[in-house]
Amino acid sequence: MIRRLKYNEIDFEKYTNCLENSEQRKYSATKDFLDITSEKKWELLVYNDYEAVMPVPYIKKLGLKFIINPKLCQQLGIFSKKDDVFINDQFLDFFENKYRIWYYAFNDSNQFTQTLKRRKNYLINPENYELVRQRYSPKRKRKLRLDTEILENSEIQKINFKDAENFITENSLGAKDENDKKKFMKIFSELEKAKLLEIVVFIYRKKIINALALYSNESTVALLGTFNDKKSVKLSGSSFLIDYIISKNIDSKTFDFEGSEIPSIEEFFTGFRPILKTYPVLSNSKKDLLKNILKIG
Repeated sequence: MIRRLKYNEIDFEKYTNCLENSEQRKYSATKDFLDITSEKKWELLVYNDYEAVMPVPYIKKLGLKFIINPKLCQQLGIFSKKDDVFINDQFLDFFENKYRIWYYAFNDSNQFTQTLKRRKNYLINPENYELVRQRYSPKRKRKLRLDTEILENSEIQKINFKDAENFITENSLGAKDENDKKKFMKIFSELEKAKLLEIVVFIYRKKIINALALYSNESTVALLGTFNDKKSVKLSGSSFLIDYIISKNIDSKTFDFEGSEIPSIEEFFTGFRPILKTYPVLSNSKKDLLKNILKIG
């Protein structure tokens, strides 16, 4: 039996326990991460007594709820001890009939009898760093061979978000407009306050030319954003930064590139020879949503 719970009705202890012990475990579905990215605008579908759970984030327009994954929240979906197509199909049927769905991404472990559109993500699983590096493309390996002059005048540092904010704002490619950019900056700021964000930068001649926004826990390092000074792209600082983070973590943690719909970024990621992991999504155009505006949500 599937129940629909409002935020204040959720037993977060049971929710977290289900999530932590699930086959599909994803950091993006944790309470702290989802609270920040959605501004606590999410509810929950629960199967029996938290045997399986599905977080459902939403926005409100004209007093109506529309389902959409929050910014920086690539995958959500159904979480259970073992992924079960029968249970997943029940969630999917309930979800499609009870909500106005704009865009919702399940996780890469969720399987359904119905064929859903899929999107790409890239991962490198824990392994010896030298073996991982050996698989890099020839082009990526060349990019990592920095000139002596660059090596002598550059360094990698971890800095506060506030110290990187201007650089990130000026070099953000994923935002649609200034308002969208401000929303990203607010999320990054809140994630840092919750100690869920790390900013690592490549500095050349005392100037930041590349920055990475990272989420890290005991099992995963996720790339939430890459930011590059266009004038300094040929210096390959971004490749150097990502390789540095991989070298420090890959022996015990998965590196999650978080995918990208921008072809140039996707090409950049694949140079590290990650594993392709696709995930199912539901999406509807604004036109389709308007046609079903009276649907109960």
